[in-house]
Amino acid sequence: MLRELIYNTGMKNVTDQQEFRPELNSRRGELIAWGTALMVLAGWFILKQSDQPVLPVVPVLGILLLLAALSISLGNWLDRHTYVRLQDGGIAFSNGLRRVHLEWDQIKRVEVFPSNWGNKIHVLGEDAHFEFRTLGDVQAYGKTIGRVGFEDGERILKHILERSNLQDLHQRETGYYYEH
Repeated sequence: MLRELIYNTGMKNVTDQQEFRPELNSRRGELIAWGTALMVLAGWFILKQSDQPVLPVVPVLGILLLLAALSISLGNWLDRHTYVRLQDGGIAFSNGLRRVHLEWDQIKRVEVFPSNWGNKIHVLGEDAHFEFRTLGDVQAYGKTIGRVGFEDGERILKHILERSNLQDLHQRETGYYYEH
């Protein structure tokens, strides 16, 4: 975090800026995905070079594992380059591929979609938008195996709603949204 925010009553007056980053998980899954993809592809290559018969499922499996490894690596890279920055004049979001800056009065709507892995928040302006997640636990067999989203996600959401003066709450089947 760059510097601690100094809030006056109700978080209305930010006298500084604060940067938030999402939880980062272990890269063990990424390494396992790459390792299995490389083993299957190496096995396929060795069998082809030695003129051994290869089941058609081997190259398909190798390609699927390679695509999974690429997808996991991209997700981890995006997480490591993502931030939400609250400033006096507005909010900035970046994830390495997308950069958005919205002044507080440019925010027209905020949508909240509840999920098992933290709420998904969509911040929509006139010409730009971005999304982030509040903190959620990833569970398997009743145990927490990881965390995703922003630890201070609810605080970020509250700050966005207060600074952009979004108050009208509307329910819908999949979640709810705020707008002017």
